[in-house]
Amino acid sequence: MGSKSSRARDAAVSLKTLTQSGIVRPYGPKTLYGMASTLRKWGTTPAGGFKTLALRNPNGVAIIDELGKVTFGELHARTNALAHGLQARGVKEGDGVAIMCRNHRGFIEASIAVNKLGADVLYLNTAFAGPQLREVIAREKPAVVVYDEEFTELLDGADIADQVIGWTDGEAGPDTLEGMIRSAGSTADLTPPTRNPRTIILTSGTTGTPKGAPRPQAGIPAAVALLSRMPLKSGWTCHIAAPLFHTWGFAHYQAAMLLGTTMVLNRKFDPETALQQLAENDCDSFVVIPVMLQRILALPTDTLDKYRLPQLKAVASSGSALPGDLPERWMDRYGDNLYSIYGSTEVAWASIADPTDLREAPGTAGKIPHATVVKILDADGNELPVGQSGRIFVGNELQIEGYTGGGGKEMIDGLMSSGDVGRFDADGRLYVEGRDDEMIVSGGENVFPKEVEDCIAVLEGVAEVAAVGVDDPDFGKRLRAFVVCAEGVTITEAEVKDCVKANLARYKVPREVIFLDELPRNATGKVLKRELAQMETP
Repeated sequence: MGSKSSRARDAAVSLKTLTQSGIVRPYGPKTLYGMASTLRKWGTTPAGGFKTLALRNPNGVAIIDELGKVTFGELHARTNALAHGLQARGVKEGDGVAIMCRNHRGFIEASIAVNKLGADVLYLNTAFAGPQLREVIAREKPAVVVYDEEFTELLDGADIADQVIGWTDGEAGPDTLEGMIRSAGSTADLTPPTRNPRTIILTSGTTGTPKGAPRPQAGIPAAVALLSRMPLKSGWTCHIAAPLFHTWGFAHYQAAMLLGTTMVLNRKFDPETALQQLAENDCDSFVVIPVMLQRILALPTDTLDKYRLPQLKAVASSGSALPGDLPERWMDRYGDNLYSIYGSTEVAWASIADPTDLREAPGTAGKIPHATVVKILDADGNELPVGQSGRIFVGNELQIEGYTGGGGKEMIDGLMSSGDVGRFDADGRLYVEGRDDEMIVSGGENVFPKEVEDCIAVLEGVAEVAAVGVDDPDFGKRLRAFVVCAEGVTITEAEVKDCVKANLARYKVPREVIFLDELPRNATGKVLKRELAQMETP
C-alpha cells in the first residue's frame, strides 16, 4: 500500500512539474499522434526528443551560433542527412563516435546523428593534453573522431580509424560535418536502432588518465528532478556557456529536447561577449561554471552597467562550488536568479541551492531535488544524524553503472559515493565540506581546504583562492594558500593569515600564502590542485 501511495505521489509531483514547465500542454490530434509514434519508436533519446520538436515546432529556433540560426525542422533534416553520411562511412549500431568540439551546432548535430544510428557518443575534453587523448582513444576505440580543425595537432599520433572535421574556418570539404550534410543523398528518417545508445562523458583527468563514465539517456524522471528545484520553462532561450562535453553543459542540451529551448552557443567564453549574447538574444537562462561568473563580475563597472539583463530569470551554475560572496554579489547586481547545482560526472546531480538558499545559508549546496536520495554515511556505511559530517552518497536516475575501462565509485545499498564529505542541517540543506581525499589532519584536527578557501575568498581584493596540504614540522600538516588578487589590488600574506585567524581556528591558518597571476584550471573550471601541490615556493 505504501509503495502504491508513493508511486501515486511521485506521479502527481511529476505531472505538476511537467505542466508548470510547459512540457505537458495541449496539442492537436495530428501532432499528438506524430509525437506518440516517435516516442514509441525512439524513446526519450535525443533522436526522439528533437524529432518531436520538429513535429510540434518546426519553425522554432533550435540553435543560434556564430554561423546563424537553425530551426528544429532544419535540425531534424540536417541530422538525418549527417546520420546517412556517417552510415556511408561505416558507422553502425553499437559503434562509438568520439566528438571533440567546442560549443557550436556541429557538436549538437553530430551527437543527434550518432544517436539516430544507435552508436555510442564519446565526448572528448577540448583541454586535455595529447597523451591523455591518445590513451582515451586507444582505450575506447571510436570508429570515427569528429573534431574541430584547431585540434588537429593535438590528435596527431592517435590511432584514429576515420576522422571528420566539426568546425573549420575554411571551405566545408567532404570530410567536414557541413560538407557531409550538403552532399547527403537523403534526409529521410532512419530505422530506429534496436539498442539504447550510450553517452560517455570523461572524468576531469586531474589525477591521471580520464575515465569514461557512461551516462544513461536523460528521460522524464531526470527532467522532473532538475525542474523541481529550478524553474526552467518551455520555449526559453538559453545561453549555454558551460562546455557541452561537460556534464552540466550536456544536461542542458538534453533538457533542450524536452523544453524546446533555443540554445545560444559560442565556441569560446569571453565575459563581455557572454553579456552581449544574453542581452541581444533576450536570454531567459544562462548555464555556466562558477569561474565564468567570477570573470564577468571582474569586468569594469561601466561595462557591467551596459548590460542590465532584466529578462534573465535563471542562472544555472555547476562544476564546482560558488566561492565566497560570489552568489551575493551576482544577485545584488542581476537579481535573485542564481541556482547552484552540486554533483559530479558519476552521480550527476545531488542537490540544488536556489536563490533563497544562497541568501539565507551562504556556502550551502542546497536541498535535495525530487526522486533523489542523499545520505551521509560513516566509515562503516551507517547513516549519520543531522549535523554530523560523513561521506556523501547519492541515488538518482542518472548515476553511472561503472567506468568503461572497469571499476567505479563505491556503492552502498544502491547509493554511489560522490567522493565528498558533508552534512545536513536542520532545514534539510546539504553542506559540502570538501573532497574526502583533500582532507588533512593538522594538529590532530581534520581540516578541509574548502572552509579556508571560502574564508579567504571574502577578503576584499581577492579574486581567486585555492589551498592544498603541505608538511608542517609543528602541526604535521598545514594548508598552503594560493591567492589571485583583483586587478590593481595588492594584498599581503599577513592580511590573508589575519583574515583566517580572525574567523577560524588557529590550526587552519595557512602556513604560507603564494600570490599568482591566475590559478591553473581545466576546461570545466576546476582548479588543478595537483599542479599547485607540485609548485615550488618562491
